[in-house]
Amino acid sequence: MSLSPPHPPPDPGRQLSLFGTEAADPSVADLAGLLAGPGEVVRMGGTARLSVVVDAGWRVHVLVAELTARGLPPTWEAVGEPDGPRRHLIRTAYASTLAPLARAWARGPVKRPPAGFHLNGRRLRIWLAAAGRADPSGFLLGLGDGDSECWGPVGRALAAVGLAGALLEAGAGGPAYRISGRRRLARLAELVGDRPAAAPAADWPGSP
Repeated sequence: MSLSPPHPPPDPGRQLSLFGTEAADPSVADLAGLLAGPGEVVRMGGTARLSVVVDAGWRVHVLVAELTARGLPPTWEAVGEPDGPRRHLIRTAYASTLAPLARAWARGPVKRPPAGFHLNGRRLRIWLAAAGRADPSGFLLGLGDGDSECWGPVGRALAAVGLAGALLEAGAGGPAYRISGRRRLARLAELVGDRPAAAPAADWPGSP
């Protein structure tokens, strides 16, 4: 698969947001968005590695581009049973540049956001690329199955940027936060920016 699909030009009529994707250059700190969702981090000495399992090939395209833009070109492979749902494991190499992120989020075997954790457009864009999907009532941002200690702080960070969501547990289509309401969905679209070329329109907020 091609790893660098062309990106559509930005909409010149859209006003830039202070917290949107255009507000700063890409940085490793943006990958906290992956950890807010289903991403995992593992430490080894003074290095760390990020990984995430995704459910669609387009997510591989987008996340490979996002990680590579931050100096962390990843590998990926198909996982799961051959006759089961198609899933893909994406992971970086161990890197010292990821160590601060790992120290902030890892509490022994438990993942938890650090004090003062916040979301912005770049973090949300990466989270959405990994685990965002539309549903009939709005838009879902998927969470890690075993990461219940993250859910409260992540929900508060969503609310702080105007995206207060309803927490869905596993039996109700989660774990995920559902963002609903015209104003909040417009806010989500504003923050995450233009749809990547690889992403289906139905899976990206604000797509025509």
